[in-house]
Amino acid sequence: MKAYENPNLSAQERAEALTDAMTVEEQIGQLKYDAEAIPRLGIPAYNWWNEGLHGLARAGTATMFPQAIGMAAMFDPELTERAASITADEARAKYNTVTQQHGDRDIYKGLTIWSPNINIFRDPRWGRGHETYGEDPFLTTVLGKAYVRGLQGDQAVLKTAACAKHFAVHSGPEAIRHGFDAKVSPKDLEETYLPAFEALVKEAKVESVMGAYNSVNGEPSCASPFLQQKLQEWGFDGYFVSDCWAIRDFHEYHHITSRPEESATLAIHAGCDLNCGCTYQRLLNALQEGMIQKEEIRRACIHVMRTRIRLGMFDKETPYDQIPYEIVSCPAHKAVSHRCAAESMVLLRNNGILPLDPDKIRTLAVIGPNSDSRLALEGNYCGTADRYITFLEGIQDAFPGRVLYAQGCHLFQDRVSNLAMAGDRYAEAVTAAEHADAVVLCLGLDATMEGEEGDTGNEFSSGDKPDLRLPEPQRMLLEKIMAVGKPVIAVVAAGSAIHLEQQPDAHLHVWYPGSEGGKALAEILFGTVSPSGKLPVTFYASADQLPDFTDYAMQGRTYRYAQQNVEYPFGYGLTYGKIVCTDVTYQDGSAVVTVENQGSRTVADVVQLYLKDTCPEAVPNHSLCGFQRVTLAPGERKTCVIPVPERAFTAVAEDGTRRVFGKVFTLYAGTCQPDAQSQALSGTKCVSTEITR
Repeated sequence: MKAYENPNLSAQERAEALTDAMTVEEQIGQLKYDAEAIPRLGIPAYNWWNEGLHGLARAGTATMFPQAIGMAAMFDPELTERAASITADEARAKYNTVTQQHGDRDIYKGLTIWSPNINIFRDPRWGRGHETYGEDPFLTTVLGKAYVRGLQGDQAVLKTAACAKHFAVHSGPEAIRHGFDAKVSPKDLEETYLPAFEALVKEAKVESVMGAYNSVNGEPSCASPFLQQKLQEWGFDGYFVSDCWAIRDFHEYHHITSRPEESATLAIHAGCDLNCGCTYQRLLNALQEGMIQKEEIRRACIHVMRTRIRLGMFDKETPYDQIPYEIVSCPAHKAVSHRCAAESMVLLRNNGILPLDPDKIRTLAVIGPNSDSRLALEGNYCGTADRYITFLEGIQDAFPGRVLYAQGCHLFQDRVSNLAMAGDRYAEAVTAAEHADAVVLCLGLDATMEGEEGDTGNEFSSGDKPDLRLPEPQRMLLEKIMAVGKPVIAVVAAGSAIHLEQQPDAHLHVWYPGSEGGKALAEILFGTVSPSGKLPVTFYASADQLPDFTDYAMQGRTYRYAQQNVEYPFGYGLTYGKIVCTDVTYQDGSAVVTVENQGSRTVADVVQLYLKDTCPEAVPNHSLCGFQRVTLAPGERKTCVIPVPERAFTAVAEDGTRRVFGKVFTLYAGTCQPDAQSQALSGTKCVSTEITR
């Protein structure tokens, strides 16, 4: 038995033995995402690039979950972990058959999943924000750890290898990301941008970290001594991978090197093990020119081979070899996707029209460009579902009466048919509304409008949004339909904040809810399920009052710092009931919260804990420090014991030092934030207790 095949040795020892059996040219061949085969050592080719942001992506059929921002709105780490575990199971099922049996080693077929994205969604204009878990470091940390646990499993052999990205301080603008230098203070780094990465490395033992395109305070993220030192301080022992073609940016956009050999040298010096791109093809040249040492190449090769060993790729058998292909997109997995979709949808406004009563509403008009759109279900980095249930289809399946459908307008262009006049759809839609008892107006965006720079079809600023409004054709459609005078339920599919500029009778924000989204929507509309999602981001009234998009200072951004311009606050979301927190105490490091259902139906809601620290070093407002989903029957009372992490009592000084500065804290418990606006909108009050340290 070769040493690297010996399961009794550590992964490090096996990786060292395997690496030392290679020539330096062979080692270099392992440091790019499309790693070459080494037949003489029994090493097959391997493509490191795979995606699993919200289900297994880009490699054929898979279970499609809500986009990450939708899963964040669930405030449900257990369900988030379950979604990740299913994603990993399906990756293994395909690896066992498509790869191992049929030899397909192409891109998106491996076990190294480049998810989750734990960047902070600091600005609502950022197109990729829907890939994240929102604006709050605590929520991002909890859900990020859950997703990593689900992907990696709890066995000695990794089920799949997760990746925390993009390290760090990365949240737009997309159009200038390749040469952008994010200037950020030590305080904002420690207070906002780094905590989730630290937790995923230290606590979740994430196997990989991916760098970002931009620089941070003058250092390219994929070759940053500062960031790499942070990883070492945290005890990271996985592999570090560049964002795709980010190393090329060193000489083409950042202009800190003059040619690819220098860029490759800078990256390998800093500790970038794997190049998603092609610049590491120049490592041999750099070695021959004396720019790098063989030991640097060896070190990187050991790191990447260590991950392949941890995945069991050189073992005779693994705990996952018997996962059958039949589990891919099976009914049980789609049931979880359906549950996720239902939990993710956020009811922002309701004058009593919802839930709809089929006995009173005989004809329903479903109008809008997202009504029958699969794209509105998907988000980006998506897989392919074996069946999609659009919003129109979900309503048609659930509603016993007549459904009138009209597209109404194009998503962003002024006409649907090229040869038609502008507004070729603002008369059919009005007619349908006139002939209906109520209107479900399906508006919003899709990943062709908000997403990643370079994505095909992005219409705005390389995937970023110019503002928070709907595209003009949809604004006109909304105005025309509202003018008819029938009850209007606005259903907005988007990965970020949208300001409607109108007040329909009800307003549901459904994100990109996955393949089961239409079914989940119908259940909420007709009341078989109560909405229970909460906003993981602040919905601002206007982008005009936000700081400049390129300003990475946190002042004026997110619920922890913003003092105005809030339309719907972080943590807000209505239900069809009334669950309230009636008492909170602090005992032995936990909040003990009494919760009761004062409404007339069984509903789910999210108990949220916020801590207010009045020391000068603290954030201006308050910070989320715990949460728990609850489901209560009418009149039912429950006691929730929710741990409050010790870290919640710390604050960060201007120099980035984190410690306990304050002595007196206020702990709030409620189903929303403790600010006046949140409590007024939700119709509930938070309870509080004082904690002295």
